[in-house]
Amino acid sequence: MPSLKEIKTRIASVNSTRKITSAMKMVASSKLHHAQQMIENMLPYETELDHILKTFLESAENLTSDYELEHKQVSKVAIVVFTSNSSMCGGFNANIIRLLQQVIDEYTEQVGRENILIYPIGRKVYDKVKKLGFVPQGEYNKLCEKPNPQGCGALAGQLMADFIDHKIDKVEMLYHHFRSTASLIVTREQYLPIDVSNDILNRKNRDLSRVDSSKAAMDYLNNKGAEAELLNEDFKPSMVPNVDFIVEPSVDDVLKKLIPQALHLKMYTAFLDSNACEHAARMIAMQTATDNADELLRELNLQYNKSRQQAITSELLDIVGGSQN
Repeated sequence: MPSLKEIKTRIASVNSTRKITSAMKMVASSKLHHAQQMIENMLPYETELDHILKTFLESAENLTSDYELEHKQVSKVAIVVFTSNSSMCGGFNANIIRLLQQVIDEYTEQVGRENILIYPIGRKVYDKVKKLGFVPQGEYNKLCEKPNPQGCGALAGQLMADFIDHKIDKVEMLYHHFRSTASLIVTREQYLPIDVSNDILNRKNRDLSRVDSSKAAMDYLNNKGAEAELLNEDFKPSMVPNVDFIVEPSVDDVLKKLIPQALHLKMYTAFLDSNACEHAARMIAMQTATDNADELLRELNLQYNKSRQQAITSELLDIVGGSQN
């Protein structure tokens, strides 16, 4: 059994650690609150713009965009991966890195390792990419800590330009989607080409109270009549949004402005999502560590009191035994 001095020293050590974890939890909570406000301010605009773009592309006849068209042969793939610069945030980084390895294995069979380009966001995935034998396509550690529209727009613009020039045939994003503090969803999302069937309003992890506009709505509009009603038994005509667009000055001019703007915002929102999830994961991890420290302190205090009582009892027995002699 450890001595009283050893137990007391350990209690002091655990108590000191508890103060650190409690302070880190408060800091993470403050940063999370700020990150949540940024998402709440950005999400409605980004969601509506994405909704308008995909509804417009889906509803207009014979209307396509270079960003929407899939390349005939996928020979080079870009993967944008979001992690954090620091640790002590539970399984936040490990979950994304595990998903990255799965995606790498999948595309290695299709296009080969040499045709996989990885854009690491955060020091943790940057180091991991190097260990896996890949060359990171840039360093975005500062942007990971403080996302800003200019830096995110530069990365999005580079990916769009490479996609148009056929230097990249497909772009995917791997990040955590922030639904709530206790619900952080590991997300794999196609960035380019644009998937018009995946309307952001139709995703359950978006907290929006309005009628969804999805591929089903567009199919109904494009195939009106009894045939369409049979094909869409679960879809009600009342769910069809208003898609009677009046475009000025021209469709091409609008798309040239609308699509890059929507893709920039999509990238920026992914940065904000990942940033908020990092702070939420760290807050939960530090809260768990603080609770564990409290439990350990209770056990150590109980052990200390028992050892102290045992020592006192032993001394009393020695005194009583000595007096009788």
